[in-house]
Amino acid sequence: MRAARWLVVASALSLGACGLFGGDDEELEPAELVDIKPKIKVRRAWDANLGGGAEFLRLALRPAGDGNRIYAASADGDVSAFDANTGKRAWRTKLDLALTAGPGVGQDLVVVAAADGYVIALSAETGEEQWRVDIKAESLSTPAVAANAVVIQTVDNRLRGLRPFDGREVWTVNQTMPALTVRGTASPIIVGANVVAGFDNGHVLSVDLSTGDTQWDAMLAIPTGRSDLERLSDVDGLLTSVGQDIYASGYQGRLASIAAESGQILWGLEISSLEGLSADWSSVYTVTDDGVVMALSRRTGAESWRSEILLRREPTLAMPYRTTVVTGDFEGYLHFFNNLDGSYVARVRAGGEAISSPPITIGDLLYVQTDAGKLQAYRIDDPERPERAPDIADDAGG
Repeated sequence: MRAARWLVVASALSLGACGLFGGDDEELEPAELVDIKPKIKVRRAWDANLGGGAEFLRLALRPAGDGNRIYAASADGDVSAFDANTGKRAWRTKLDLALTAGPGVGQDLVVVAAADGYVIALSAETGEEQWRVDIKAESLSTPAVAANAVVIQTVDNRLRGLRPFDGREVWTVNQTMPALTVRGTASPIIVGANVVAGFDNGHVLSVDLSTGDTQWDAMLAIPTGRSDLERLSDVDGLLTSVGQDIYASGYQGRLASIAAESGQILWGLEISSLEGLSADWSSVYTVTDDGVVMALSRRTGAESWRSEILLRREPTLAMPYRTTVVTGDFEGYLHFFNNLDGSYVARVRAGGEAISSPPITIGDLLYVQTDAGKLQAYRIDDPERPERAPDIADDAGG
């Protein structure tokens, strides 16, 4: 079985995987893929090479778009822009740095973070470097870009606001650092005039983008247990928002809906997820630590459906795409589930390498970045309309 996509790390502490997870007991094997009869047709629209791969590193390298172009970065320092529909490369910039996060896109900027602590902003139009600053800390989360701040979250449990014009730091927010954490960091999201971020101590904060003042602080996952391992409560997965509701999850903690204005917990469930949550207008989707894909009511948290066919296949967070939700796995497969009932409707293979970052959608296409450094776009083909299908106008006219 391929090594797990996450590692537990701590200052001056090194523990083997066997010691952490139950001695020398034999590992449970990942679920075998079942034969299916596809109910939808998925085809690859285009693909492109980005650069060097990032297998086993759990980096926050995930494509991002602005509606017309899609941007992606490779682990060995290449950042590229493509026409979102055709895949034609608009520009490619070689930074000669080991990249760990990004790109974040907004305000005509494409922002990435490097392993040695540098944050680099490029022109979204040309790829020309606009600025680079040394924040002296590693980032494993996608930068959030707004008009008044580029927000970077780092593995030392700090949130930094940089000036979009030149990268100068204008504010910073610190949170206490637990003795033991999971490698990874939740990516901050922009909600109105604030940025919302989750931290390794189980807190979710809303911070004013202009001043860095904390607007509210919600305790999502309360650490429990005697040992540092039992008390892990990191909020590391994808945060998402719909309207005035924010959705977040913690490891060994809760999955919750939070009011964006006040930080009040609207509902919460005892579900552990490192991957976080995605959402559409009716449902939220998550993947549990052992690979169960779940859909919940966005309003109440009531379970709509679950699928266990990807147990221990290390699925990414399932992302909404048209009438499906899609997740990648450690063998490079993309799995498509019906968003209403969770039925398994299609499977395609993006390649032989793992998919560690969740897919994204822009317009009519689904995009996925593999750990081998490839970017691929997929489309669901609509079924052909029956020849004698009734015309809506005819039905309305009587």
